[in-house]
Amino acid sequence: MAEAERIIGTPDTPENTGERASAPAPRTGRGRRIAVLFAVAAFAYALDLGSKLLVVAKLEHHAPIQLFGDLLELHAIRNPGAAFGFGAAFTIIFTVIAVAVIVVIVRLSRKLYSFPWAVALGLLLGGALGNLTDRIFRAPGVFQGEVVDFIAPRGFAVFNLADSAIVCGGILIVLLSFRGLDPDGTVHKD
Repeated sequence: MAEAERIIGTPDTPENTGERASAPAPRTGRGRRIAVLFAVAAFAYALDLGSKLLVVAKLEHHAPIQLFGDLLELHAIRNPGAAFGFGAAFTIIFTVIAVAVIVVIVRLSRKLYSFPWAVALGLLLGGALGNLTDRIFRAPGVFQGEVVDFIAPRGFAVFNLADSAIVCGGILIVLLSFRGLDPDGTVHKD
């Protein structure tokens, strides 16, 4: 019977061979997790790019649009720096950081076996690509372009959907780390 099972493809396991397992079973589903990562990234990137194209075409050089009274307005600005307008003189550095983040995420995707990590990294990747696109293709020039920001809550910095994706991805990574879940699917109980 064991020989017949071996011929038709039943895998050798400790239960059917009488041997002790010496290595963990190979993980499956990595391809699906990578697909999730890139699908989330593409979705976040498309939303960001579409919203910025719409804002530049319809809102830039116009009066802000008030939403929810004075709690939130849509107000197009160009931001050469980082969050809150800091670092306007370091646009090229933010471009390099965005490229580095993208490279790290793509390299990390080779070890990705966790669905929540795929979503988190996808949000980071999509957001980084969105702002990098502005840095490359918008004025004043290549790798020095200003990011289009337009979501302006009262008393807070003006931001865009790429920034939102980056923040949400970062928060999810912190939560996953606190839960002890690694990108490779390993769970640590500390």
